[in-house]
Amino acid sequence: MRVVPFTAATGNLLRYRSWWMGHGERWEERQVAQARVHGAAVVAQLLGCEDRDAATALRGKEVAVPRAALPAAKENEFYWADLFGLKVVNVVGEELGVVVRIFETGANDVLVVRGERERLIPFVAAVIQKVDLASGIIRVDWGADY
Repeated sequence: MRVVPFTAATGNLLRYRSWWMGHGERWEERQVAQARVHGAAVVAQLLGCEDRDAATALRGKEVAVPRAALPAAKENEFYWADLFGLKVVNVVGEELGVVVRIFETGANDVLVVRGERERLIPFVAAVIQKVDLASGIIRVDWGADY
């Protein structure tokens, strides 16, 4: 089967010998028999998935690994999942909203912050002053009128 990973590097998915596959509320653990990087994708064979029909049945499912299996984030590095739902407050104390989505551009990641309106805030050192996961707040140097 062919998997298009959403990891920082395509080969990162190869570190895990089991993947969770599914969508919504339905997930199942699958053991990886073999896998390799092929361009921007990963080509894999899963145990119990021996033919084209079995692979086709998995089409459209998402691939995940348990959070506990991921390496700890380094200082000033964050998993996107940890940023969703955090409140965004600027340096003068104005609440801009909460992080509802993140996307990549060629230059940097961008936080989609929804409050009284939607804002796109670049996730770069010049703008992001502090990410405080414990308090659930991201402090930014970003005007409310931007």
